[in-house]
Amino acid sequence: MGFKSLWLHRLRSLLTMLGIVFGVASVIAMLAVGEGASQVAQEQIRRLGSKNIIVRSVKPALEQKATGQRSRAIEYGITWEDATRIRSSIPDVEVLVPNRIIRDVVWNTQWRVDGQIVGTVSWYPEMRQLRIIEGRYFTEPEVAGIKNVCVLSINTITDLFPNGSPVGKSVRIGSDYYKVIGIIEDEGGIGTASQSQNFLVQTSETKNTTERRSENLSYQGKMGKRDEGKGPGATPQYRIYIPITAAQKRFGETLVRRTTGTFEAERVELHELIVMVNMENRVEEVARVVDSILQKYHKQRDYELTIPLELLRQAERTKQIFNLVLGTIAGISLLVGGIGIMNIMLATVTERTREIGIRRALGARKRDIILQFLVETIIMSGTGGLMGIGLGLFIPYLITYFASMPTIIRLWSPLVAFGISAGIGIIFGIYPALRAANMDPVEALRHE
Repeated sequence: MGFKSLWLHRLRSLLTMLGIVFGVASVIAMLAVGEGASQVAQEQIRRLGSKNIIVRSVKPALEQKATGQRSRAIEYGITWEDATRIRSSIPDVEVLVPNRIIRDVVWNTQWRVDGQIVGTVSWYPEMRQLRIIEGRYFTEPEVAGIKNVCVLSINTITDLFPNGSPVGKSVRIGSDYYKVIGIIEDEGGIGTASQSQNFLVQTSETKNTTERRSENLSYQGKMGKRDEGKGPGATPQYRIYIPITAAQKRFGETLVRRTTGTFEAERVELHELIVMVNMENRVEEVARVVDSILQKYHKQRDYELTIPLELLRQAERTKQIFNLVLGTIAGISLLVGGIGIMNIMLATVTERTREIGIRRALGARKRDIILQFLVETIIMSGTGGLMGIGLGLFIPYLITYFASMPTIIRLWSPLVAFGISAGIGIIFGIYPALRAANMDPVEALRHE
């Protein structure tokens, strides 16, 4: 009887169900978008290492200098002595990774990118959990031998080598040539050295972005889709990894930035120092010890500490809040759909007053009348919930395809959305059903 009654008013029933359909779909889609964004953020933080402490050099604030005045070399940041003190003073430290980061132009014949030259050690990929895509990473003998070898990030090779694999070829940085021995995946937006030095080389040669991308299509098919940064409008990081000994010898510790009539010289031994602790539950305590050691030997705070473990915990808390907010917003649309169902059912009760009176006169009990109308609301909300699940599973696919945003659908989100829709059908159908059951049969039979 419930199906028959709804089928007689197909259009009205469909329009009523749309509120539930879009409510369920929005719950699933919004939770999928929030889950995907959170997963990306947490994955980037995990790459920094939950047992790592990242210490970066920070340029202190300087007083304004008069125009034309030559500035002396400014010394700041982390030193090799700091690394030695941390290693010898804290027994919980397993590994140290010293890094020097210089900005310079990297050339491959007529192709060039403004890249970050990362001078580091041979175990850097293991510390950052980076995968070698092709070739290999440089070894300890190559670091000790100050070899001119390099490893390129995937973002770098798509713009620097658009016509094929760079492994075995050479790139030029300044006046030195480095042999490309491998390709490594990109580190992403988090973990880049925000305090890297500005050692910029300006050139007049540029290439149209559209042409470059079209020429890169064939190589991207081989190497994988290019990561255009972590978000709309983000700039990809062009990273070139070389042995830290080569970085020290080729670039020195003093970096110069020239402007008209003046120059600035900065002396930084290490731009970044990654401290790996042997146990995760000791990370925060070791971070406090590292901070106290650096405070003792640095007159001003020319460094900053980043603890990925704390960032990860904060990201998880943010995810919970984000999902709660998105779920609440989507739940409001479900509530509106439930109100629509109640409104239609109240109108239906009024239209079928005489039918209710006839059924009561023929012996139908109140619970029979309640069940009759409650079944109709459950059918509408249940069918709308199933249609909403289908739409809700399809929307995240469209978002990922057209907007390149990752979305993750958890098993519980469709189940929760459908359960809420069914519950709304019951809750908002009880009042119309009770109103129908409580009618006086005699008055109902007189109704025209």
